[in-house]
This record gives sequence, structure tokens and C-alpha cells, in this order.
Amino acid sequence: MLDMTTKDVKVREALRVNPCKTCQPVGAMYAALGVAKCMPHSHGSQGCCSYHRTVLSRHFKEPAIASSSSFTEGASVFGGKSNLTTSAKNIFDMYNPDVIAVHTTCLSETIGDDLTSFIMDLEVPEGKLVVHTNTPSYVGSHINGFFNMMIGFMNYLTKKTGTSTGKTAVFPGWVNPGDIRELKRIAAMMNVPTVFFPDQSGVLDAPMTGRYEFYPEGGTTLDEIRTLGDSDGLIALGEIIGIEPAEVLNKKFKVPYTLMPLPVGVAFTDQYVLALRKQSHTEVPAELEAERGRLVDLLLDSSQYTTGRKVAIFGDPDIVIGLTSLVLEMGMIPKYVITGTPKDEFTRKVTELFDKYGAADCKAKANADLFELHQWIKNEPVDLLIGSTYGKQIARAEDIPFIRAGFPVLDRYGGPLLPTVGYSGGVLFVERIVNALLDKFDKTCAEEDFEIVL
Repeated sequence: MLDMTTKDVKVREALRVNPCKTCQPVGAMYAALGVAKCMPHSHGSQGCCSYHRTVLSRHFKEPAIASSSSFTEGASVFGGKSNLTTSAKNIFDMYNPDVIAVHTTCLSETIGDDLTSFIMDLEVPEGKLVVHTNTPSYVGSHINGFFNMMIGFMNYLTKKTGTSTGKTAVFPGWVNPGDIRELKRIAAMMNVPTVFFPDQSGVLDAPMTGRYEFYPEGGTTLDEIRTLGDSDGLIALGEIIGIEPAEVLNKKFKVPYTLMPLPVGVAFTDQYVLALRKQSHTEVPAELEAERGRLVDLLLDSSQYTTGRKVAIFGDPDIVIGLTSLVLEMGMIPKYVITGTPKDEFTRKVTELFDKYGAADCKAKANADLFELHQWIKNEPVDLLIGSTYGKQIARAEDIPFIRAGFPVLDRYGGPLLPTVGYSGGVLFVERIVNALLDKFDKTCAEEDFEIVL
């Protein structure tokens, strides 16, 4: 039986307990859903596809469409070419997508299916496409699957004609549709024409119209992906998730790129605004400056309740880095910062933030799990926990205020519609942090202090 009371936190190399990630195909599926009229296709068993669709649907509270090669024992032994051939024909006949985005699973990767040759032999209807990427579930995390699918689309579609589109490409990374809308709004305020890839806004936050649309209006179009090589520049958001697709666009098509953190909080949003300013050569509008000022004012007004408070943050690497920067701006101490994605660059980036703000005795770790985080918290408690739904057992066991953020959030509603990025998203998130701390104060303070007007 696992001992949660020990002071010694043992290093585990071959075991994960309550993982802080999910598998690559989930990320590939989410990336493909950000392409217009695209059918994500899981080349493996039905059970894999069902799980991946379920976790996405539970987070976004929207149907996450996808199809499967439906492997049985025969395909597992002799290969899945016949299954993919039949699947592609049925998908085009029944669902009529513009593109099928195929990703592999543990099973098809283990038996060594060669999807490149399989797809070359497919009879694809005129004007339709099939693309693919390799996403073995036993390597990396859903973050790897996300950028691998982006690279898969670019490898199949993106060209360079030499004629500029006059637009700036933006890779938003793994964010919610509400975040993409906010990033687009800021770009429009800065007068920068953009192509966001992928773009799940309008797909996984489609409005209720009274009529179901199998392919909602939204997503990056195939023509936009084709023209990425003719972009005036690229802004890649998320230093962990954005570097590899940005390098592909730069090396293959000579598109210069700016890699930066996800714009969460004041400093990181400033970087995004300045990158847009560089593209547009225009001044920052007064309205955007006012939004920044309101966020800074809120940080100052609430500082007496946040300064020195300890917080544990976990989840996907780029959102965790962004939230770490935000809480440091609030004067909080990010005592424990972890991600399940195995990227050493994450630890280096977070440690740099610790050093920048003089945060001592803080821990950052990639490829970690929530059991280890729980052990740390038992040894030295924190005042606040921020992360996905999977941290709720820790929050309940230790009676810690808990703010759900990142992916997946399965037991709350509305999160995918609201931004965390940008100055306005920062205001929303700071409000949640401060009020969670004040709710805990109201719950635990002495009776004579309860009536005090704060």
C-alpha cells in the first residue's frame, strides 16, 4: 500500500500514480478539430477513439467528432491497411469531410503500420484529402500529439509560392476557444491580419442555433494552411508546444518566427502585444493600454491578500508557465510547479521565473505526477491549488482552495468560453484567485472577524 504520510518522497522512474497528462492521440484529435470540415481519425481500436472523444467532450461540453479504424484481432496481427481503406471510403461517403486527419495509436504504432504508403494507395475523391501523423501513446503526452498533428498538416499541405499573403501566422497552442477569441481580438485591435492555426473557436464553442451542424462554422481552412509558407511572419505562443511546428515553418519555408510564452498575466501579454506591434508598425491603441492598466490596478488592490501566499500549480506546460508568471506578479509564492509532459525545457523556464522574481525554496518538475505533488503538499502545505479536475482529490483531502484551469476540466461549466490569456483574461483569473482565498478566510476566520469589511 502506498504511504502518504512519509516525509521521504521517493523518486519513481517506472510508475505514474494519478498522471498529470493524457496521451498523444488526444492532442492530435484536438488539433484536427481546429481545421475546418475535418474528420479526425484514430487508426487503432474503437476503445481508444472512444476515450479520446470522451475526455474532449467532457471538457468542452460539445460533441468531439472522430472516426476509428476499429481494429480487431485480425488487424492487430496482419496490419490495419484494409481497415483504413474501408474507413476512408465510408467516411467520405457518409460524412463528406474536406479532409480526414489520421493519427496512430499504441496498437498501430506497435505493429508498425506504414501510414504514408497506406494513404498513397487510397482512392480519395476529387477535392478531398487524407493527412496523417504518428502519435504513439506511450511516448510524450497530448502536447506532443497536438504539435505532431500540426506538423502533419503542414507537411501535406503547406507550400511557398513567393507571393506574400500579407498576413501573420499565429500558432495559439493548446488553449480554449475563449482564449483564441481573445487572442484574435487583441490582434484585430493591433490591426494585424492573421491566420490562426489550429483554430477551435466556432467549432468547440459553437452557439445554439436550433439546428445541428456536423461541421460547425469555424476552424482554419485548408487554403489558409496551404498559404502558411507565404506568411509575413509567425508568432508561436507556448515555448514548449510551439517550438517544433515553428521550426518546421521556418526551415521548410523560411518564415521568420517569434517564440514566446503563452500570454497570461501582464509581462507575457506585453510580449504578445509588442510582437503584434512589430508586425503592424502601429501604436498600441488606448483601449488596450486601459485594459492593461485595469489588470495592474487589480493586482495592486488585492496584493494584501495574495502577497506571500503559497500556491501549487500543475497541468500542461505552457499554461502552467503562464500561470506561474501571473501568480508571481501577484506576489504569491509558486511553491510547487509541475507538468506531466516530459520536457526538461519546462523546468528550466519555470526556474528562470523563480530567479527573476526572487522566489526561493520552490520546486519545478517535468514528467511528474499528482501523487508526488500530494506528497510535497503533505510535507509542506500550500494556500491554493491551481490545475485540472484531477487535483480535486488533493484539494479535498488537504482542505485547500482549488481553482480549476487548463485541461481537462470535467466537473465545471463555462471555462472553455472564458479567456485566461490577455489582460482581460488576467483580470478574470486574478478575480478567481483572490476570491477563492477570501472564501477560505470567511470559512476559517474567528467569529469576531467574520463581520469585518475587508
